[in-house]
Amino acid sequence: MAIFDLHVHTVRGSSDSSLTPEQLVNEATRLGLSGVCLTEHSGGWEQPEFDQAFEDAGLAVIRALEVDTDMGHILVFGMHRYVAGMHKASELRKAVDNAGGVMISAHPFRNFFNRPPYNTNLLFPKGRQIPESASDAANHPLFNLVDDIEVVNGSNTSQENSYASDVATALGFHGTGGSDVHSAHGLGKGVTIFNRDIKSESDLVEALKAKHYSPGFRDGSGNVHSLVDSPQAQLPN
Repeated sequence: MAIFDLHVHTVRGSSDSSLTPEQLVNEATRLGLSGVCLTEHSGGWEQPEFDQAFEDAGLAVIRALEVDTDMGHILVFGMHRYVAGMHKASELRKAVDNAGGVMISAHPFRNFFNRPPYNTNLLFPKGRQIPESASDAANHPLFNLVDDIEVVNGSNTSQENSYASDVATALGFHGTGGSDVHSAHGLGKGVTIFNRDIKSESDLVEALKAKHYSPGFRDGSGNVHSLVDSPQAQLPN
């Protein structure tokens, strides 16, 4: 088994993050995480500096991306660089397929339940018809492009996470978890639990494609719960 935080930002690749590599490794080790994915906004890490920063980490640290597209933010695994046109989700899908990677919709329903003018959801912006149910929301064209959706995001509200989980169920997706941290605080609040060891990027991509995982979260006492084993558990705020 492996417990991963699939959604982490550091100072190296995300200008809005204060999390240093040293802080990341120390906190991930303290929490007992098997690994983390650096889903940087700008790509960030070149291989030599990545190797130097994490060669003695004692856990799996994997490069990834968070891409801002015309259909919201998408986590990409198996690619390390931006390519022309990938701000369009359909073009990103082609690039990820060419790389043999995986696409996961990040926090798809963030701000969805906020009152105006703070309800700026990226999938259903102002002027677009708002879905009446999770089943209706599942018809959004984004979900025909991605491999899964993030259903536990440590920076989302419990309502946003629960709705994402309902949409994932309607789509027949497993759902993933990640903290979306930009500092050491909250690392591992959302996790993805794999039923096999993950030691490398290729292990991770293979397990994601094979659906050998479940979403999970860490409660206030530090215990990790799988949504599969505890479907009625309270998702984190």
